[in-house]
Amino acid sequence: MNALLAHCGKSLSGIGGVARPGIVHRLDKDTSGLMVVAKTDQAHRALAEQFADHGRTGEMARGYLALVWGAPSRPHGRIEAPIGRHPTSRTKMAVLPEDKGRFAATRWRLLESYGGHGKDAVASLIECTLETGRTHQVRVHMAHYGHPLVGDPLYATGFKSKLRTLPGDLAGAISALDRQALHATHLAFVHPSTGTLLEFNSELPDDLAEIVRQFKQL
Repeated sequence: MNALLAHCGKSLSGIGGVARPGIVHRLDKDTSGLMVVAKTDQAHRALAEQFADHGRTGEMARGYLALVWGAPSRPHGRIEAPIGRHPTSRTKMAVLPEDKGRFAATRWRLLESYGGHGKDAVASLIECTLETGRTHQVRVHMAHYGHPLVGDPLYATGFKSKLRTLPGDLAGAISALDRQALHATHLAFVHPSTGTLLEFNSELPDDLAEIVRQFKQL
């Protein structure tokens, strides 16, 4: 926020409030990747409408790369499961019954798996596309599906023993990651003034790319 204020000054939109000037959407803490910031109120309103719609009626799209434990049994799929605040842990979200959670849907596609195939795979790289924007959505849905994110401090605690089965360098790299292996890799939206479709892509950052490189050597 301070960097944005210093760079853009008074041109930033204030719709998001004093704490988040110009911020149209959020990423989970420690999730890397693409974000969009509005510099005017007009841009903020137009972009906020697109993000609230989640591409259901327009061309807006958000894609993530997730490094998960194990491998799905299918090449692609869709997870539809309501998400709400965890009943006992206030720092976590959880899949809840329909009357207690908010509708949430995530489409996923298996890109590659490591250390084996199918149920024998140690880990996989998954592309996720959001149909909704719930807090921790990708992390909760993939954990619910049985494939929590590598390094996730909230939703993959039961998979810490996996590290003991990995080569030392790889186990060390994952331990040093200190965050979930999730990266916002793709962002598309319509320019609020020109109506042009804008698309942006971001490669995996060095920390995740190094872990993927080592997984490929299994």
